[in-house]
Amino acid sequence: MRLRRALRLRRKPAEPAAWLVVGLGNPGEQYSRNRHNAGAWTVNELARRAGAKLKAEGRSIRIGYGELAGARVALVRPRTYVNESGRAVAQALRTSGAPLERTIVVFDELDLPLGAVRLREGGGAGGHNGLKSIIAEAGAEFARVRIGIGRPLDGDEPTRDPDLVANYVLADPVGAERTTLEETTRYAADAVEAIVAEGVERASSRFNRRGAGDGPDG
Repeated sequence: MRLRRALRLRRKPAEPAAWLVVGLGNPGEQYSRNRHNAGAWTVNELARRAGAKLKAEGRSIRIGYGELAGARVALVRPRTYVNESGRAVAQALRTSGAPLERTIVVFDELDLPLGAVRLREGGGAGGHNGLKSIIAEAGAEFARVRIGIGRPLDGDEPTRDPDLVANYVLADPVGAERTTLEETTRYAADAVEAIVAEGVERASSRFNRRGAGDGPDG
């Protein structure tokens, strides 16, 4: 509660961003190609489109500024591990001046099939440790863009075994799976631009999809 009050009272920067986009993932080259870094891949794509260079700011974030859909946007990759993402988002809010209500968090989702994308405004953590951390540190009133990576299999069945799940999300996809996930992060970047342009509800009708190659759910 004290942190949320501090976020409201802290002086905004000279040129606050209209939107903040955070792509979750673990820091360091050894994690950069993991499934768990799909959110960070999306921010990298958005930075390329916006001509933004992400630079280290403090201990918790890399941040860059650019224009997407006619709005000034702060793009962030945390320098924290995923389960400590709240610390990064809290710093990003202070640094960028963007409000939590105009923050978009992009992340991988085990419970969506590979290539699926879901947009949502607000809500709970859904078991995602990164979201739990963000909600605890800053609140829940931010938009989510979920990128499906699917669950690992134990035999022929999807598993929730924590060791198998950890090994899976921290592994690099290869071959056709890698190609699909790369395409999906580009599609997720399109969805982020649509949210900035027209809001979550309208963007959802165009970008929610069940899997790679599918059209919008409608």
